[in-house]
Amino acid sequence: MKRRKTGGKTGKIQRRKTLRSRNTLKAERGSAATAQETSVARFRHERDEALEQLAATSEVLQVISSSPGELELVFNAILENVTRICGAKFANLFLYDGNAFRIAAQLNPPAAYAERWRKQPVLRVDDNPRNPLARLTVTPEIIHITDLMAEPSYVERDPRFVALVEAAGARTHLNVPMLKDGKLVGSISVFRQEVQPFTARQIELVNNFAKQAVIAIEDTRLLKELRQRTDDLTESLEQQTATSEVLKVISSSPGELEPVFEAMLANATRICAA
Repeated sequence: MKRRKTGGKTGKIQRRKTLRSRNTLKAERGSAATAQETSVARFRHERDEALEQLAATSEVLQVISSSPGELELVFNAILENVTRICGAKFANLFLYDGNAFRIAAQLNPPAAYAERWRKQPVLRVDDNPRNPLARLTVTPEIIHITDLMAEPSYVERDPRFVALVEAAGARTHLNVPMLKDGKLVGSISVFRQEVQPFTARQIELVNNFAKQAVIAIEDTRLLKELRQRTDDLTESLEQQTATSEVLKVISSSPGELEPVFEAMLANATRICAA
């Protein structure tokens, strides 16, 4: 009696299913590995970015602590870190006095743009109500403009706005207010020369630097007040000492005007630096 062969058509179908399952499993493993590699790469990028921002923040805080009262050093350190980490072309830091913005620091400004600010270092809000800086006086919130060419001020050919775009080559703009107790004291303005929006992490970084700038300004104000009080106290003590010396001469030399007058003049010239 002959044995019936096993397999046949059913066996082929089964082998095809097995092969298909193996290929599917292999593809799924490959996709999982790719996704894992992507996740790891993204995690490393975010980690490196966070470490870079932390280092930049620490650097600025170190400048603030090591150079009390030296606002120029602090502002320059802030702008250097802002432009580097945000991949920006140039940046400005402005101080606001209640009616106008005065440029306090610049980094990498295009030549024509820098020359214009050198000649006119103050921007009056009343004269430029549609300028991004002027908008901060109405609503002191972060202004993020993806393309300056799409702004009404450029379309309508406002001279100062046109100069910003065409002479400085500015396209994407970030304007972050510097606030103290909710009151506007200045702004950090960052520019790219291509249309490329800033990321949420970059915006948050600039916002943190704006807070550090306010800390430095407040520290400088307090330091000036302390120095003024110290100077006033020293001057008061000198005057009291001088008065005491003259009174001592008067009491020790009754009727002798010459030594009294000499003591008066000696103290007067010393205290008045005459």
